[in-house]
Amino acid sequence: MVKIYIIDNGGQWTHREWRTLREIGVETKIIPNTASFDEIVKEDVDGLVLSGGAPRVGLESKLGNCAEYLKKAGFPVLGICAGHQFMAQFFGGEARPSKIPEFGKIELTLLKENDVLFKGVPKRSIVWESHNDEVTKLPEGFELLAESENCKIQAMKHKNRPFYGLQFHPEVEHTEFGEHIFRNFVKFCTKK
Repeated sequence: MVKIYIIDNGGQWTHREWRTLREIGVETKIIPNTASFDEIVKEDVDGLVLSGGAPRVGLESKLGNCAEYLKKAGFPVLGICAGHQFMAQFFGGEARPSKIPEFGKIELTLLKENDVLFKGVPKRSIVWESHNDEVTKLPEGFELLAESENCKIQAMKHKNRPFYGLQFHPEVEHTEFGEHIFRNFVKFCTKK
């Protein structure tokens, strides 16, 4: 069974990420972002999800031990909302307050439809947003995967390491293909 742990950054929907993974047959649990990387490695995980969070990542740079995870992880990592913004900043990109914060349903446009994470997801779909901050500069070594009208970096991936970032929330039921995206991430974790 695939084992993917969720790093709790204080997001309002962290439990939904856990529930979605559990319902699709993943061994999962929520762990605090203060857990050391060594503790996580001892658990023999196949992947991590960096949850959304209460901190304004565009304004604050620290998010527990997430920097340690990104520095050391050789397995897949999926950053969601604040996790996505932190990932961008960690690798030299920028996250700042959004000119137009997005809340509720928005239309996502895929720029790379054949990517592993979005395989089987149509070019345009509805996703759920809840953010005041966003990634405003793509980090070097990353590829842009999706955008929306008001947020140009909705999804990204590292070109050489197994890391993905999503500004939107795939764990929320209003995201049309959210479970499908999680299933694709699980498949990606099994190929490590």
